[in-house]
Amino acid sequence: MRLQPDATGVILAGGKSRRMGEDKRFLKIGEATFLERSVHVMSQVFSEVLVVIAQDSPALDIPGCEVHRDLIPDCGSLGGLYTGLVQASRGRIFVVACDMPFVNPDMIRWFLARDQEADIVMAQMETGLQPLHAVYGKRTLPYLKQRAEARQLKIQTVASEPSMRVTIVFPSEWKDLDPQSSSFQNVNSPADLQAARAAVSGIPLSS
Repeated sequence: MRLQPDATGVILAGGKSRRMGEDKRFLKIGEATFLERSVHVMSQVFSEVLVVIAQDSPALDIPGCEVHRDLIPDCGSLGGLYTGLVQASRGRIFVVACDMPFVNPDMIRWFLARDQEADIVMAQMETGLQPLHAVYGKRTLPYLKQRAEARQLKIQTVASEPSMRVTIVFPSEWKDLDPQSSSFQNVNSPADLQAARAAVSGIPLSS
């Protein structure tokens, strides 16, 4: 299957995992770790896949991926997003957190195709905007940097910048691809992990 020629896949894998109590990246879910699952899916869509880790995280060696440390420390997901966008050689990125075990390639491709001229393509769910299963263009970099330096770390606020072209998408638009919107589910606690493991039990990674 043809890989995306004009976008980079970015996986945020900071390694803090405070609520879980252990490093989620290396916990098994089904036949693979969280990080392995993320890399597997993103590699089906992108020829360039970047993994962003915290400055104080142990080094990672991931075949087929570039690993980068946060350019601005201690800024959480916003700092990882900024780093991934700076390091990407393409003009757009699709970003996902490595603790989202149900991300699927078809949904990623749908987001990338939804509005190829947009600076941001982001989902609006019942719980609010979802910034870590989204598309960002290079024009967002100054705003991300400004917020990181000011320690204003809520990524969703970038979508309210008047100069940004923002496309907000809704569950009704992707219901045929992901009826339960499972792509947006993340795992933060031992209870979440148990539920996710039960959901993928016996289901192999997609080829």
